[in-house]
Amino acid sequence: MIKLRQVRKTYKQGGNEIKALDGIDLDIAAGEFVAIMGPSGSGKSTLLNVLGALDKPDHGSYLLNQEEISHMDDDAASDIRNRNIGFVFQSFHLLPRLSVLENVLLPQRYTKSPDLQAEARARQLLERIGLGARMGHKPGELSGGQLQRAAIARALLNQPALLLADEPTGNLDSRSAADVLSLLAELHAAGQTLVLVTHDTAVAARAQRTIHLADGRVAGAGT
Repeated sequence: MIKLRQVRKTYKQGGNEIKALDGIDLDIAAGEFVAIMGPSGSGKSTLLNVLGALDKPDHGSYLLNQEEISHMDDDAASDIRNRNIGFVFQSFHLLPRLSVLENVLLPQRYTKSPDLQAEARARQLLERIGLGARMGHKPGELSGGQLQRAAIARALLNQPALLLADEPTGNLDSRSAADVLSLLAELHAAGQTLVLVTHDTAVAARAQRTIHLADGRVAGAGT
């Protein structure tokens, strides 16, 4: 599903150039669950941004389902994100004035054509993750674990081929974190391709494969 070849990304900071990614080669198959680890500044977030078509590499190739997306313009990249990629973040990014159901339906606002089945699918997702009785509640009435589950439901609304998660348990207590990790494992078991960035070895242990980054390069990998 994912094929990166010699991907490089450099940022300018002051008068210096920072090599965030320095020749990344990476393959991820459909249905895989991959964790990305590395110290601060190793390139984890930049790599996730490239995988999510939020950022473009300066050099190299990124194929997603055999489609070259590394040099697409902003409109084409936005369309790819909306059709193929779901995002889960450490901060839940739910809008406080909207109900849980309305938050889950937000990705539909950015589709070119309305999906008449979207609300039914949103309700089904919330039932599936144990929030069926909470879909009319506002985010302020939910626990941290419930908020993250709602955010995962939102990420899944458009049935993405790829789910990207950036420290999805970072703001959660241990019990809520275990709950969210179990949900991600269930999604993977059902065939979802999942790439997760984490600094926690216990979280990474849930994945099939771990990619270790250092100084913008792949420093190692293991199952």
